[in-house]
Amino acid sequence: MPMDTHDYRAATIAVVGRTNSGKSTLVNRLVGEKVSIVSPVEQTTRNRVRGILSEDRGQLVFLDTPGLHKAESELGTLMNRMARGTGEAADLLAVVFDAAAPVRMEDEGWMKRAARSELPTFFLLNKCDREEFDPAPFKAAWARIQTEAGTSHAVPWLELSADRGDGCDALKELLYSYAPEAPGPLFPEDIVSDFPRKLAIADIIREKLIRRLYQEVPHELGVRIDRIDERPDNTWGVEATIFVNRAAQKGMVIGLKGRTLRAMRRAAEPEIAEAYGLDGCTITPYVRVEPKWFKNHFLLKELGYKE
Repeated sequence: MPMDTHDYRAATIAVVGRTNSGKSTLVNRLVGEKVSIVSPVEQTTRNRVRGILSEDRGQLVFLDTPGLHKAESELGTLMNRMARGTGEAADLLAVVFDAAAPVRMEDEGWMKRAARSELPTFFLLNKCDREEFDPAPFKAAWARIQTEAGTSHAVPWLELSADRGDGCDALKELLYSYAPEAPGPLFPEDIVSDFPRKLAIADIIREKLIRRLYQEVPHELGVRIDRIDERPDNTWGVEATIFVNRAAQKGMVIGLKGRTLRAMRRAAEPEIAEAYGLDGCTITPYVRVEPKWFKNHFLLKELGYKE
């Protein structure tokens, strides 16, 4: 149904899908600013992050969620639980598929949830700019799941590229057309995210480290912001503890003669300064070995992964 342009619309949209399907890249693209960290490493997003798009016609609040994956720790279980529970509090459900890769069990899992859901749902076939892009297997899987479930939901399919922006304007139009009428915005219109400051800064630091570390280290890497010193000269001093699981990983995170930490600081400090309108930022990192920190209830709460 077309939207009356005089109506103000507002909706929360749960952006879900398996890990590394491009959810965070899509949310950043739709909001127009970076609100979620992005990495080629799977399971990068660990918290539920709200990205807020405010326009004259309304407000769309995107809930970027951890991707579903095989959980091997309490942290993994929490991430999966967070992802599955996000849709229950949303107005719309957007399921992102990496259509440049084969259909996986997690993709079919979201299709089965969509088949049972009463929420307006959209299937987003991401990475249409890739040569391997192939929507057919995903549509065949959906047809099979519908038959098995005995349902016949009409779900819109959109092909897009979160990297390049292809199809993203059409997606925004569709989401606004489905958003319910509202008396006003859900959040202040001058913010793009309500993600807590310390958690956002910790994510920036973790993103910069992930991009320089071996495949096995990122999944066992945690960052806690211990202190933010807001100085009179409009600069911040940030003290951060970086948790690793094993002693051998501490050397990897520090790097030869501290090179990895210096590279992290060079990348993270200007990004933090720009994000918060500062004239400068300095990070003082401490690397701490905490065996199986991702199973420690109290640390998970401190890192924002557990309420």
